[in-house]
Amino acid sequence: MTKSLYATLRALPGKRETLRSLLTSLAADVRAEPGCERFRVYTLASDPDLFHVEETYHDDAAFQAHMATEHGRIFNQTIVPLVEGGASQVVFLDAVI
Repeated sequence: MTKSLYATLRALPGKRETLRSLLTSLAADVRAEPGCERFRVYTLASDPDLFHVEETYHDDAAFQAHMATEHGRIFNQTIVPLVEGGASQVVFLDAVI
């Protein structure tokens, strides 16, 4: 069964472009992971400092492999001074249909 989630990150004042660049780089790395089915990054036209990341992995094992990657660890450390609360807010999803 697939593992899906979304994460939100709010860039601190003046940090939007740095965060956008980091997310762009992370997307390339995550999309190359064998178990990644989807990794999309969005912002709102009305609130460009708020980023939404949509992720789907083949299964829980693929998600656990994703969580163990070096690029993920580096990203999470790097965003600490760039986003509200120092981290992304993650919500796990259960498919309805």
